[in-house]
Amino acid sequence: MKNNKEWPMVNFQQLLDKKINEIKQDNLVPKLLLHSCCAPCSSYVLEYLSQCFSITVFFYNPNIHPEQEYKKRLNEQKRFIEQFPVKNKVNFIEGKYEPNLFFQEVKGLEQEKEGGSRCLKCFYLRLEKTAQKANELNFTYFTTTLTISPHKNAKAINQIGNEIANKYHLNFLFSDFKKRDGFKRSIVLSNQYHLYRQSYCGCIFSRNNKE
Repeated sequence: MKNNKEWPMVNFQQLLDKKINEIKQDNLVPKLLLHSCCAPCSSYVLEYLSQCFSITVFFYNPNIHPEQEYKKRLNEQKRFIEQFPVKNKVNFIEGKYEPNLFFQEVKGLEQEKEGGSRCLKCFYLRLEKTAQKANELNFTYFTTTLTISPHKNAKAINQIGNEIANKYHLNFLFSDFKKRDGFKRSIVLSNQYHLYRQSYCGCIFSRNNKE
């Protein structure tokens, strides 16, 4: 992962497979700080990764608008973690709800299309906060549930994660959780646990695009 030219050929699922195999062979259960955007997106990821990681979910999403929506997604995340059976216990940390910081970060990009540079700024903000928390609490790895969405660019998310990992001298767990029917499995689990599935990504701009 040394330069941008190498990224188009990267298979992030294969990288994840390789890392998980290494962990299993070494009989390790490393600590993973998992940024989660919502309970439905975390469902399959927790099912998948909790077999070999000690996971703490970090709910940091200052982009979510309005605050009532934020609280609804927060409570659903907590409920799912409490109800979902896993091999290794999953812990939870709520980050600060900082909508003003989000608006500051994306200032001037309000008219960008969904998936454009405004979203990249949002990804960077949330992943950097996750890395800072991982550093503070001595986690071995950090990653995000964001790559499970078929509407989000896994390559861009992994590239941002890798850049931040290098900045903070951490290990970013590469992923493309939508692969191998991961997104479909998240829908099955969401239905099974009656999870609230939101109709827009989270920010006021994505909500307005749905209206």
